[in-house]
Amino acid sequence: MNVKAPGATNRVSRLARWLTGRNALRRPVDRVEGAVLVALSAAFLAAVAIACLFGTHIYHGQRAATAGLRPASAVLLQDGPAGGSLGRVEQTEARWFLPGGGERSGVVTTETAPDIVGAAAGDRISVWLNRSGQPVAPPADQTLMIIYALTAGAAVAALAGMTLALTYTLCRHALDRRRLVAWESAWNRTGPSWTTRR
Repeated sequence: MNVKAPGATNRVSRLARWLTGRNALRRPVDRVEGAVLVALSAAFLAAVAIACLFGTHIYHGQRAATAGLRPASAVLLQDGPAGGSLGRVEQTEARWFLPGGGERSGVVTTETAPDIVGAAAGDRISVWLNRSGQPVAPPADQTLMIIYALTAGAAVAALAGMTLALTYTLCRHALDRRRLVAWESAWNRTGPSWTTRR
């Protein structure tokens, strides 16, 4: 037996009557406001869908960027930086071993190999290599990638929501001014018959 929820049906029919029904008290400006509200609600739902797609795109972009990275080990040829210089990129010479065999040497920095801080010459450190065998920054943690993608999507949705709310506020302000002008005009026609001035 299929039973429909009466509350949901009543809300939909009430909304349809509010937008299209005949009512002597409803002015054209009220119908315009209802249409604007429906259009902005649809735009917000579309913005949420776009925000979800944007967050998914960010996540897959991060995954693709880290897909070609391979872990490797390196040996420092010089002492690493002492540390203590926050925000400054330090570097040192190192030799690293390629995953398929062979080795290369060059410069590693605190961005590409954070473990060099405080390390001595001859110490082994871990590095991440790109497809060409050069050290790159370590990949982000899976959880961080998900959080970043969710944050980016939520930021897009919030920005769209604030923009649409501002649009509705401005539209409502303009419609209220029209209502006030119409009310004053109607009062100017009706008011004198209600009062007796001598």
